[in-house]
Amino acid sequence: MPGGELAVERAGSGQFCLRARGRAAHVGREFTKGVSAVTALAERLVRAAEIPDPEKGLILSIGPLKGGAATNAVPDLAEAWGNVRYPDEAGAQELIKAIDALGTGAGAMPGVEVLRSFNRPAKPMTPGTEKLALLARGAAESLGQRLPFAKTGGVCDGNQLQVVGLPTIDTLGVRGGGLHTPDEWIDLSSLVERCQLLAVLIARLAAGAWDD
Repeated sequence: MPGGELAVERAGSGQFCLRARGRAAHVGREFTKGVSAVTALAERLVRAAEIPDPEKGLILSIGPLKGGAATNAVPDLAEAWGNVRYPDEAGAQELIKAIDALGTGAGAMPGVEVLRSFNRPAKPMTPGTEKLALLARGAAESLGQRLPFAKTGGVCDGNQLQVVGLPTIDTLGVRGGGLHTPDEWIDLSSLVERCQLLAVLIARLAAGAWDD
């Protein structure tokens, strides 16, 4: 993170795909016999755009998209992939219900199938996580470093580890920002700083700081 914050809470994350199927036809000769999967998908995407509620921590983003193979053919297949973020299990269930409602019944023409995998549970602050974060902050302060805490919508393997009961902190790496953009950056000076922090924290944990 830009200010070197320690992530103590993370959103959950899921992936989904909307797969529309229509009926192929030649645009010039038999246009009326065709059923456009792209049009069916586009209608669902307009509805999907109404699902996000950032104030509640419910995020939904669509992309990439794929549809059709030739401009002179009514497309019989179109697909859209998307990503969601949510603050807790209740938020996950709200998004699942809304996404599933974008599908059609079996045998519909055009038909829209919903495929989804919510594979990263939310990572809230727990007593164990707070204890570990405070130990990290103590190690930082012993080195004259600041270690602020923060929530983030990003996810990591720590989401999986904490859900099975292992206290987990992360973003102990270098300071940086602009993720997934051409302007992504890191602060090179923080490489040494973070190595020092990790060394002291690990040494204290090995010496029994967790049990003190």
